[in-house]
Amino acid sequence: MKVLGNIVWLLFGGLIAAALWFIFGILLMLTIIGLPFGLQLIKFSRLMLWPFGYDVTINFDKHPIMNILWLLIVGLGGTFLYLVIGVVFCITIVGIPFGLQWFKLTKLSLLPFGAEIRAV
Repeated sequence: MKVLGNIVWLLFGGLIAAALWFIFGILLMLTIIGLPFGLQLIKFSRLMLWPFGYDVTINFDKHPIMNILWLLIVGLGGTFLYLVIGVVFCITIVGIPFGLQWFKLTKLSLLPFGAEIRAV
């Protein structure tokens, strides 16, 4: 089921979204200040590419200052966007597995520094 979900995810926008996150991450990594933020966007792109079968664990204590900066600059907007997309997908029965993946991305977009992506 994970493989089928990932293939459908890729066909309906996952590949494009992962490529965009990756490109933005590379662009941010061109500057010294943007390097840690760019690395987090690369983390987003990896999960965006193949989300089924992975789980996100948040560890705020690893980098609290960077997480607070992320939250103030990008985190709240991204988290709200992913939350809304997840709710929209969960309206239909067919969309529930995809909505759950968006909720997983919501956790990662809230506090990405110190977060780990693990296979389940």
